[in-house]
Amino acid sequence: MREPVDLRRQRILAVVQSRGTIRVTDLAAELAVSVVTLRRDVEELARQGRLRRGHGVARPVVPEAEDTVPAPHSAAGGGPVALVVPEHHAYLYEALHGARSVFDEAGVQVALQIAPQAPGTEQPLVERALADGARGLLIAPRWRSRVTEEADYTWLSRLDVPAVVMERRPRRGSALHAVDTVCTDHWYGVHLAVDYLAELGHRRIVLAARDDSPTARAVRAAFREIAADHPGVDKWTVALSSPTAVPDPSDERAEQAVQLPALIAETGATAAVLHGDVDALMLVQSLRDSGVRVPEDCSVIAYDDVVAALGSTPLTAVSPPKADVGRMAARLLLRRLDPRTLDDASGPVHRVELLPTLKVRGSTQAPNPRTVA
Repeated sequence: MREPVDLRRQRILAVVQSRGTIRVTDLAAELAVSVVTLRRDVEELARQGRLRRGHGVARPVVPEAEDTVPAPHSAAGGGPVALVVPEHHAYLYEALHGARSVFDEAGVQVALQIAPQAPGTEQPLVERALADGARGLLIAPRWRSRVTEEADYTWLSRLDVPAVVMERRPRRGSALHAVDTVCTDHWYGVHLAVDYLAELGHRRIVLAARDDSPTARAVRAAFREIAADHPGVDKWTVALSSPTAVPDPSDERAEQAVQLPALIAETGATAAVLHGDVDALMLVQSLRDSGVRVPEDCSVIAYDDVVAALGSTPLTAVSPPKADVGRMAARLLLRRLDPRTLDDASGPVHRVELLPTLKVRGSTQAPNPRTVA
């Protein structure tokens, strides 16, 4: 016999009121109810004001004054955590949403700060957030050049609150080396791309990449190392993916962008790895305009996988675990803020790397035998 709706909702309220904040998925499992049904019940109970909804969680309704009291022996309560990311950065926004889901589930308030593109904008934002009571920091600096990166090391390492750097890997031995970091293993991502192309039979590969972010520089360095040592790669070339792909496009000493169709014709390349997605989609378009078919004449792998799947030919892509990076970074920061854990301010520093995956789509295939002869 099916359980009456009112009785089921009374059981939901009883668990939430006795347990406090609880994940919807855990609540569904405990009450032996489907997640879809449980979410519907929680939405209705929240509409009636009998409980509160969060991102994937249900919370009891408590008097406003009581609700502001910090929870003892927990990361919840107290001031917010500051979360700083660059503007116009879809890649890092996915990591941001991953982090936000963890903070919401823990009942921790987030003070989001969006840093403009100009150099040196993160520090004033962080200082303002700390002055407003932020008790921890999760930050993904833009770091368009090594100079701006080094300039941030000192002040970030001297913060008086726990901090986690997200999707960035500070230089070894730098002042920021002993700060918690969570990032993608981009060397492994490039390895996946090159190894897959070599398995298909591509022996001449071009990397067209940016040079205006830590990820871009990591991708370029990894490609040079991997392609040079790979037994299946005979010839490889690195080029800039666009004229604006350097920290200072007006610098005459900067490496110049090349026309990818001309470079492919010159080198005889049958495959290209392109960073990031938007540049990849534009370069694929320029290839087609020049009569180079993708993937028939040239296979293409994008690096980032933010919008790679949206092209007229969906692009095979290296897909960093962007949301998972954010979630892991948030969990590290919560552990620093929770007095019950050993990972307090004097605990061991974490340098976490998460492995990306390769999403195979329609832009790669074995090379045409005529092009590899």
